[in-house]
Amino acid sequence: MPFATVNGIRLVYDIRGQGIPVLWIHGFPLGRWLWDPQVEALADIARSITVDLRGFGGSSAPEGPYTMETYAADLRGLLDTLGVDHVVLAGLSMGGYVAFAFYAAYPERVRGLILADTRHQADTPEARANRYALIERIRAEGTPAAIEAFLPRLFGATTQRERSELVETLRRKMLTNPAAGLIGALQAMAERPDRTELLPRIQVPTLVIVGEEDGVAPPEVARQMAEGIPNAQLVVIPRAGHLANVEAPEAFNEGVRSFLSNL
Repeated sequence: MPFATVNGIRLVYDIRGQGIPVLWIHGFPLGRWLWDPQVEALADIARSITVDLRGFGGSSAPEGPYTMETYAADLRGLLDTLGVDHVVLAGLSMGGYVAFAFYAAYPERVRGLILADTRHQADTPEARANRYALIERIRAEGTPAAIEAFLPRLFGATTQRERSELVETLRRKMLTNPAAGLIGALQAMAERPDRTELLPRIQVPTLVIVGEEDGVAPPEVARQMAEGIPNAQLVVIPRAGHLANVEAPEAFNEGVRSFLSNL
């Protein structure tokens, strides 16, 4: 299992495929395995770099606090270690928040953006309070508390109705994440800044993808984001929820392949 020591922690990563370097950033409470359907299908056009963010999977899970800027600095350090100068950043959900932080800090390293099932706004006071309440549950009950809370929100109605085996497979993988990392990520999401003012300053090709049944970052939010970013493309995927890349991988990959082909 390849790993790099970055900012004093261990980051586990994989590199597969050839072509345009794409750094895939997973969401919460997931891991680099989230992107398996993309890595395999796009191996002829994308040199895919997948990584477990700090606190997830096989990477180090130091005590927090974490911030989106912390994750972004880790990813920059990983790219430096790998000798990769420019990448397409692809982030889903929390991974999108990290992608915004990375672009804000290191725009010269970004060749393009893929923002999947994410949002540009900060948390509302209610959402922030809910995250801190979940932190207390995780401290008391461990990782399963986070999975129990998030799992129903991650999948669209079609997937929940027709693909229970997929839901169960991903649930088992999510349970491997350490509680300390989940707590750090929840803190980072609760305190992340609003990125509305960043949108018109994004000067790289951008693809916004959203599942039609996403209730966490719904299509209307994706449309606002795409309209705010100069020349951004929007793809809405039918019969998919918040994890559109695994719920409808063929449609997701088609959108990404078209985007990469035009870079």
